[in-house]
Formats: sequence, C-alpha cells, structure tokens
Amino acid sequence: MTEKPSATGTHSAPEEAKRAGAISDFGIDTTSKTTSEAIGDYFAKVRGGELGSLPALAGLVVLVIYFATQSEFFLSLNNIANLFQQGASTVIIAMGLVFVLLIGEIDLAAGTASGVCAAVMALHVVRNGNLLGGMGGTVFYVFCALLVVALGLGLLMKIWAGAAFALVALLITLVGVPANAWLEMLLAISVGASIGCVTGFLVAKIGMPSFVVTLALFITWQGVILKLIGQGGTLPISSESPTLNAVANGNLSISGSWIFCVIAVAGYAAVTLGQHFKRLNSGLVTQPTPIALAKVAAIAVLAIVGTYVFTINRSQSAIVIEGVPYVVPIVLGIMVIGLYVLNRTRYGRHIYAVGGNSEAARRAGINVSKIRASVFVVSSALAAIGAIVYSSKVGSVDPQAGALNTLLFAVGAAVIGGTSLFGGRGRITDAVIGGTVIAIVQNGLGLLNYGAAEINIITGIVLLVAATVDALSRRRAAAAKS
Repeated sequence: MTEKPSATGTHSAPEEAKRAGAISDFGIDTTSKTTSEAIGDYFAKVRGGELGSLPALAGLVVLVIYFATQSEFFLSLNNIANLFQQGASTVIIAMGLVFVLLIGEIDLAAGTASGVCAAVMALHVVRNGNLLGGMGGTVFYVFCALLVVALGLGLLMKIWAGAAFALVALLITLVGVPANAWLEMLLAISVGASIGCVTGFLVAKIGMPSFVVTLALFITWQGVILKLIGQGGTLPISSESPTLNAVANGNLSISGSWIFCVIAVAGYAAVTLGQHFKRLNSGLVTQPTPIALAKVAAIAVLAIVGTYVFTINRSQSAIVIEGVPYVVPIVLGIMVIGLYVLNRTRYGRHIYAVGGNSEAARRAGINVSKIRASVFVVSSALAAIGAIVYSSKVGSVDPQAGALNTLLFAVGAAVIGGTSLFGGRGRITDAVIGGTVIAIVQNGLGLLNYGAAEINIITGIVLLVAATVDALSRRRAAAAKS
C-alpha cells in the first residue's frame, strides 16, 4: 500500500527515515544552529584568519567618517552621485580581474586592452561606422586578421562565447554599419572578448607565464591605441552620441529609480529566502532564519534610503539632476551575474577548484586549460565594459586610455576587497567593496586639495596593507587547520 503524506504535509515516517539515512551516508552536515551559535562561529572563523571583506568594510566605515568630518562637501548629494560615477569603471574592470585572480593568475593587460576597445568604439562613432577609413588600409586588415585568429582560437579551445564575440566583432568591422551607440558598445565588448581569447591561448595552451604574456600585451596594446588615435589625438564621443554620453552621466527617472529599487530588493529577498527555506526543508545546515531575515531587511533599508537620496534634486543650478545614476544598475547587474556564475554554476565551481589546486582539479576531470583560458576572456570583456563607462564619463578617448593607473587601481580594488593574490579565495563583491574604498580615497583626498602625488602614495599604502592582511590571514588560517 502506498504511503501518503500526513495531514501536516510532511513525509511519512518510512520516507523520513530513508531520507535521513541517505543524508547520513553522504556525510552531509544537518546540524541546526541558533542565532547566537551562528554569530559565535562567524567570530571564530575571523579569529582563525578567515577575514574575507571585513578589513575592507571596516576601512570603508573609517574613511567615510574621516572625510565626512573633514569636508562639508563629501556627503553632499552631488558628490555621492559623483562617487558612483567616478568609481564604476574601476569596479567593473576589477570584477573581471577577480576571475583571473581566483585561479592564481594575473592580467596586466586589462587596462590597455580596455583602451583598445574604447579606441575602436570611438573610431566607429566618429567615422560613422567606416573603420577602414578610420584605421587606414594596413591597420584595418591586420585588425581583421587578428579577429579571425581570435575566432579560430576560441573554437580551438571550445570557448564558444569568446568565439561568438570574435565573430560579431569581425562582422561589424567588415560590414561597416552606420554609427549606432548600442552597436558600438557591442563592438567594444566583442573586441575585448577577442583579446581575451588571444591572451588565454598564450597562457593556457602555450604555457607562458601570465605575468610575462600580459606585460608584453600591456605594452603592445598601448602601441595599438596610439596607432588608432594618433599622437596627441582625441576622439570625442559625448558630442557625437548622446546615448554613449548618458551611460556614465545619465540617471533613471524618479519612477524608474523606485521601480529598480523594488525589483532589486524583491529579487534579493526571493533568492536569499528561497535558498534558505529550500535548505531548511531539505534538512541541510543553513544560517538561522533571523539572520537571513535581518540580511534582507538591511538590504531593503539600504536600497530605500539610497533611492530616496538619489531622487532628490542634487543640482546647484536651474537644471534638475535627480534619479539613480545609470552606472548603479550596470554595476549591480554585472555583480549579480558574476555572483550567480561563481556560486551557482559548474563553471564557477571549476574556477575555484583550479585556483585551489589545479592538479587535483585536473585529476577530477576538469579541463584546466580551458578554465584558465576562459577567465581571460571574462576579464577582457568586462574591461571593455569598464572602458565604455570611463569613456562616457570623460566624454572622449585619447592615447592614454586604459594606461596610467587604470590597471593598478583595478587590481588594487580586487585585493583590497578581499580577493587573494594566491588564488582560490575571493568573491565578485570584493571588487565592488575595494573599488568603493579606492573611489572614496581619491574623492576625499581631492576634496581636501591633496595633489596627485599624495593620492597615489596613500592609495598604494592602502593596497600594501590589504596585501599584508591577506598574507597574514592565510598564514593564520593554515596554522589553525594544522
């Protein structure tokens, strides 16, 4: 006779016993914890060296308090909006670098690669889609040949997304479609992914050290930017394309801002609480329900307060400037996708496995070379998005695009946020937290009239402290496990 669920909707006793036995056989931890026990465990992990983003968050609070007390303009509505717009490009590039750092590699070419993407995008805008006329015959055909090579390498390594983007870039280049902001942004991202295919092949298939490969490409792409734009040249995009100008300088409407707030909070609540109660119903260990509810409540309050602040007119003139800046949903959208990829997909688990122990990952059947190559595609594609945002903010592209401190601040953002330089440990949110720290340091020191020298020195010291904390926490964690 078939067993039926009880009146309460739970499984029958035989089913519960069978399920409990299966869980026991696989050694799954089903121990429930109270809220106080969960908090105690968290502090125990911190004492054991698992600091995560805690140092960066603590530093963030200290910096905000310091600059707020030193400058009356720091917490002004206009400056808060500028903070997000100024730091968005660094954060986006840093999120791409997190993927590379997780496997213990480095991409020194991410900055100048973003500059190449910006230069190609700007040329397409200024020349109304005629890249042949903008680049000149020789450069144009070499560029097309490199896209064909990137397409072939993507297919060879079975990185289908990289190959698809290379094909898109090739088609846009050859067809000569008239200027269109959305098409040009797609072109920039596609060129970035193509660059990642080349970089990934040299590192993963040829076996060259990523430091050497990306250092060489850093110099190479800087020369390419100069060739595309010309010595002392500038390619304006703000005056040519209002859509591109709005990427970093535009804002959502008041109603759009609140709709975005509701969607963001509801989405976070659905994912967090849905996963929490799913684990509870499956008998698996999870955080206590009060903690899960507290997280959702905290995010909701933060989102509502932030949206309210952004919907206040922050203009000092007759022009009305209000609404959440476009860069906020752009950065949050990339962050959510990155979190899903790294935490909820097999690809993300493979990245952590390769970063933790590449030989063990290989023996487990993971295609290590493909994973190592693919993260460079992700890094370069996100670098291209960062270039779009930065170019929109400054309104043009010049020969220094992606050079100077672009890469250093992006790597610094990832490391300051808590991503380990040794691989295997880090989250996409680290880049957001670290990028916010760097943006606040630069913005706050600028308001206090510090020069570029002092800003670079202090930013470098912050990065050095973060790297030191990372090394010491890893040593402490290793000692605790031994």
